[in-house]
Amino acid sequence: MRRVAGIDEAGRGPLAGPVVAAAVILRRGRRIDGVADSKVLEPEERTRLSAIIRRDALCFGIGWADRAEIDALNILQATFLAMRRAVLAMALLPDHLLVDGNRLPNLSGLGKGLTARAIIGGDATSPAISAASILAKTARDAYMNHMDTIYPQYDFASHKGYCTPDHQRLLALHGPCPLHRQSFAPVRESSPGLAVPRPGDPESPTAGGGVHSHRAEDPSATGLEAAR
Repeated sequence: MRRVAGIDEAGRGPLAGPVVAAAVILRRGRRIDGVADSKVLEPEERTRLSAIIRRDALCFGIGWADRAEIDALNILQATFLAMRRAVLAMALLPDHLLVDGNRLPNLSGLGKGLTARAIIGGDATSPAISAASILAKTARDAYMNHMDTIYPQYDFASHKGYCTPDHQRLLALHGPCPLHRQSFAPVRESSPGLAVPRPGDPESPTAGGGVHSHRAEDPSATGLEAAR
């Protein structure tokens, strides 16, 4: 039986925090009522559905790319890295990927014969992508809520790192913290002397590895979460 995984991300636009991707293979013939694009769901409903997806999906994986990787690679390539990690985190190998958006990550090393299709607006039309969008969003939100306890001056629990007026005000007041993406213009402008790492710098992370040393801004030591 062909295994089709839906993939989506959360956190491309924020000024702070990681970008998170999820991959989900749903059980054939087992519909999860209420699954939809995470952006149209209330937080409480996303949390409820996330628990059901984790319980009832055939398989899922969650991958992360942290702030340092975003700054070193750019947000698009960091998103693709998170997607690859999400696939690698799954206990079962998919045969085909449905990826929300108009571009695909590099498939090399993800499994022999793996194919993929990009679907614009897939988070609203494909149940597997919708499920992935919910897992990615709830995982990232939970992480940013935790970071709010470490950096309370930025109110991350409220805006999750997005470029809201309140976040911009707090960023101007306090300057950037280790979670802030130094390559993003509003962060650079809040601290004119900020040195932005470039790909190839000795301290910049590379795109290939799946295991990283633990840092305060890391969502996890490995950037991976798997089930089944």
